[in-house]
Amino acid sequence: MSPNRIIICGVDEAGRGPLAGPVYAAAVILNENFPIAGLADSKKLSEKRRDQLAIEIKKHALAWAIAEASVEEIDAINIVQASLLAMRRAVEALAIQPQEVWVDGLYCPETGLPSRAIVQGDSSVAAISAASILAKTARDAAMLVLHQNYPKYGFDRHKGYPTAAHIEALKLHGVSAVHRKSFRPVRACLL
Repeated sequence: MSPNRIIICGVDEAGRGPLAGPVYAAAVILNENFPIAGLADSKKLSEKRRDQLAIEIKKHALAWAIAEASVEEIDAINIVQASLLAMRRAVEALAIQPQEVWVDGLYCPETGLPSRAIVQGDSSVAAISAASILAKTARDAAMLVLHQNYPKYGFDRHKGYPTAAHIEALKLHGVSAVHRKSFRPVRACLL
């Protein structure tokens, strides 16, 4: 690492839009001596490519961490605040403390560190792209586990997003313990 280089961690979340499951966030400090080819917004990559890149990121990054905020936290404080909480937890879990935190989106978590919100940062900043990939792959893996416990909802296919099949399953089977009760389509099934 260059002696004058500022240690920047990229931060992003995955899972703000789904009706079920936790929201995940990741923080990544890349190693300039090991650039990772192909980093991009996780939503623009195939699942196979995300999984490959996640291995590379974990192997070559100077530091990385993944954290979450639970369904209960989402319902208690709202999805935006829960996303920021998961982001803060990810930054705090890093083995190396960054000097700056660069976050995808409009808001920064309270970390006590200089921070910068970058709209579409997951497409333009490598460290944020890396965080996007780790958050997405971790959340997708968690949704596969939830699918084993709640197979009626199809979490293995839609990962909790509000697809027509998911809404139909909610109407048919009711609301599970892992659904976000503060989200309108879920709340409608509770009435």
